[in-house]
Amino acid sequence: MNINRIDSRFATTGQITPDHIAEIKRMGFSGIVCARPDNEEHGQPAFDDVARAAEAHGLLVVHIPVSGMLTEGQIIRFHEAMSEIDGPVLGYCRSGARAGSLYATLNR
Repeated sequence: MNINRIDSRFATTGQITPDHIAEIKRMGFSGIVCARPDNEEHGQPAFDDVARAAEAHGLLVVHIPVSGMLTEGQIIRFHEAMSEIDGPVLGYCRSGARAGSLYATLNR
């Protein structure tokens, strides 16, 4: 994982796997937001597999798949997710860019 801390509330990274979850928890994250659609790339872990591992470690996890431009619905769901997660959030997608774009909407 190559974690890019944007601020104390949010960080981004590329694709994670269920094996990364224990480390993510140890790093102090309270929740995870996945901005990557399932089956975007061959061999990509399914969101449900990552979510099961995250939930087993006590992390709140939300799937907001983004393909192309952000929609109003995705932005609303992201804002809701951020209000539900108490503490630092790790957003991921293929490169971290879409997760970062979602976070940037909080400052509009």
